[in-house]
Amino acid sequence: MNFNVIKHMNKSYDKNLMLYFEGEIEPCRCISEENMILVNEVLKKNEFTGKEGEKAEVSILQGGKLLNLIYLGAGRKEEFNPEVLRRVVFKALKGEKGDILISADDSELLLTDALAEVACYLNYDFDKYKEKKEEKVINLDLFKPEGEETGDEGVVLGEAVCITRDLINEPANVIYPESLAEITRELGERYGFLVDVKDEEEIEALGMVSYLSVARAAEKRPKLILMRYMGDPSNPEEISGLIGKGLTYDTGGLSLKPTDGMVGMKSDMGGAATVIGAMTAVARMKVRKNIVAVVAACENSIGGNAYRPGDVIGSMNGKSIEVTNTDAEGRLTLIDAITYAIRNEKVSEVIDVATLTGGVIVALGFDATGTFTNTDEMYEKIEGASGDYGELVWRMPLFDKYKEILKSDIADLVNSGGRWASAASAAKFLEEFVEGKPWMHLDIAGTSFAKKAEDYYPKGGTGRVVRAIYGYFKG
Repeated sequence: MNFNVIKHMNKSYDKNLMLYFEGEIEPCRCISEENMILVNEVLKKNEFTGKEGEKAEVSILQGGKLLNLIYLGAGRKEEFNPEVLRRVVFKALKGEKGDILISADDSELLLTDALAEVACYLNYDFDKYKEKKEEKVINLDLFKPEGEETGDEGVVLGEAVCITRDLINEPANVIYPESLAEITRELGERYGFLVDVKDEEEIEALGMVSYLSVARAAEKRPKLILMRYMGDPSNPEEISGLIGKGLTYDTGGLSLKPTDGMVGMKSDMGGAATVIGAMTAVARMKVRKNIVAVVAACENSIGGNAYRPGDVIGSMNGKSIEVTNTDAEGRLTLIDAITYAIRNEKVSEVIDVATLTGGVIVALGFDATGTFTNTDEMYEKIEGASGDYGELVWRMPLFDKYKEILKSDIADLVNSGGRWASAASAAKFLEEFVEGKPWMHLDIAGTSFAKKAEDYYPKGGTGRVVRAIYGYFKG
């Protein structure tokens, strides 16, 4: 545990971080007059006024002990929120190590759960495969003499985000369907949700033809991973279905990707990782919701028995699909997972999370998650929940006109409508299989993996949307 709330200071710290709103600067009153003059001069020289992200450091000798002080601005009080706090504290402490005390004269600055999250992110580093590891551990103590909060929710969410990051960052020779299933089983046992894993024979018996077509050529065989958390036994008919795209590696199949396009394809199971992370948070915080999560895990490989452009395949739903692009494979696994959740688990709503299209990145870049839904209420809930955590979602269109892109001459649908409106046509394809249920699709192709670090998101797996999904279910 790298975060604690304390009511009494009974030890010395490597650094003391003090937070201030803009224009409300008053140096610590518990230091000598001589040190007060020194601190004021340092703040004046640095033109420190408490603007968002402003930082000034000064070291003083007080009572025979060296005190290293960090003055940190949180911006204007009327514009302050938890996300501002996460950003400024993370940036100020990134690269530090040791024991750090956080305090403020204004208790509104001390948002316990947000700071607990930051402690997790400061200590995150995916370096398990490096010979030389940087020893950098930061322990945060939050001084709140009157506070009763523990920061438990912040710790849980921070750890859930980091679980998701780890799963995305692991290479495909480590994370494949079987190993992903085993890790999920271990997480379920540790955090309190049930996990059931179905093998290929059982998947075939369910009629999941579309899913198995994608998996056909891979040496690593598919696993259907089911997670069940029944947090509201008083409403057994209300079950949310949470579907995560679980392509642990994607070559593109016979519609082969170029090398540059394949390098990052270990992250194509970002939807599955997000769903798994969200389930750990929901279960640990004992959210009063019934949730069944489904991950159709597999690899999209090449081989003599690979599915081909031009093939017509079936689906668990019964619709036939003409394959026009084997690199549009994620949707073929998702539709069978959605059908399974609706028909076998009797879910009352469906949320799917997937690194589905490059088109959503063209439309929204790397900061916003494209969101498609047939229900206004679902979008309003995810928009509100994402805002609490500074995560951006944007509602995208689902015009009926897009269904024309998916018409086939010889089957019910084609699996790819081509380049134009690709994110929307992919979502429209999924909508054909939701059987009228309230449904929302989160295309995280741009937000689940970062090519460079930004704010408290590292390079690599980001863990974005985990907290938004948790907030959606928490209500």
